[in-house]
Amino acid sequence: MITLLPLICLEIEQKNRPSMQEIVETLEEIVMMSRRTLPIVKNLLSSAGSTRSVTYMPRPGDGTPRPVTLIPGDGVGPLVTGAVEQVMEAMHAPVYFEKYDVHGDMKTVPPELIESIKKNKVCLKGGLKTPVGGGVSSLNVMLRKELDLYASLVHCFNLKGLPTRHQNVDIVVIRENTEGEYAGLEHEVVPGVVESLKVITKFCSERIAKYAFEYAYLNNRKKVTAVHKANIMKLADGLFLESCREIASKYPSIQYNEMIVDNCSMQLVSKPEQFDVMVTPNLYGNLVSNVAAGIAGGTGVMPGGNVGADHAIFEQGASAGNVGNEKLLEQKKANPVALLLSSAMMLRHLQFPSFADRLETAVKRVISEGKYRTKDLGGVSTTQEVVDAVIANLE
Repeated sequence: MITLLPLICLEIEQKNRPSMQEIVETLEEIVMMSRRTLPIVKNLLSSAGSTRSVTYMPRPGDGTPRPVTLIPGDGVGPLVTGAVEQVMEAMHAPVYFEKYDVHGDMKTVPPELIESIKKNKVCLKGGLKTPVGGGVSSLNVMLRKELDLYASLVHCFNLKGLPTRHQNVDIVVIRENTEGEYAGLEHEVVPGVVESLKVITKFCSERIAKYAFEYAYLNNRKKVTAVHKANIMKLADGLFLESCREIASKYPSIQYNEMIVDNCSMQLVSKPEQFDVMVTPNLYGNLVSNVAAGIAGGTGVMPGGNVGADHAIFEQGASAGNVGNEKLLEQKKANPVALLLSSAMMLRHLQFPSFADRLETAVKRVISEGKYRTKDLGGVSTTQEVVDAVIANLE
């Protein structure tokens, strides 16, 4: 604050023993002057504080519309992917979709779909229902293996206006996506005895650990927690931990700790705010990300993606348990928030940060206002009503 006391004293000293009337007049002049200059000072200070830093320098051609492979999927998948298409069109996002009709009960991934993703590099996907048992492989797992999408990322965080048991939750679960229990190496040894192999390699463990630490470093995260069961699976999970420790030593600015998966589950539901970035083998990551999503507000609002060196597929972050919910489909009340936020992640991946910010801001504003929410968030709104609200909040 600018003090006027020295100025007052100077004015009084310059007048040789002024009268009381002259002192009063001098003070009035100073007060009038301060009233005129104070707004100018405030404007200068506010303009200095509002200077925008350079966050992104586009390269020539960055604004060119990009093709994105779209898989509507099963159940409510077409409903929520349709919601994304509407919002993208309303905000004039520089993307266009190549749609493929693929379903979870297919025995193999159509070659034309793989060709499209390899060409476009990016895919947006609704839920694919995986049959339980019966020897049918998961198309989700096939896609990850075929495209080497080795890192699954799920961001679980509190949304303003959405009441949850825990506050200050902001967890990123990074899961190895290509091996472990999901390797699918099973066979029947003799009738009534089945053997399932868990494969852990140093290459894949180091690769996912490096991705987790790079993510933490680039996103100003403070800590990485490795989740394991090396007290029982001493060789497999032991190798995973050994790889994480080697990578951690190269990032001294980031805290590193380890936690057994059963203790991790308990800590998640009691003190989730202690976690920042978590790196896990395949199966543990699936379980941990769903627990974290449930704590932070539910699977219907958590974004995610599967990323490899060359390709990425963005989808609802935690397990899409509502994919086969026929009632939701009939009533058209599926929650589109998770896929909309995943689409914002996709836009950042495509280097369209301003569009990603607009979309995220609009979605968060709708959640915060609380007027339009689907049943899983305690509301009665339809998918279309939520979409219309998001479009109305786009800036």
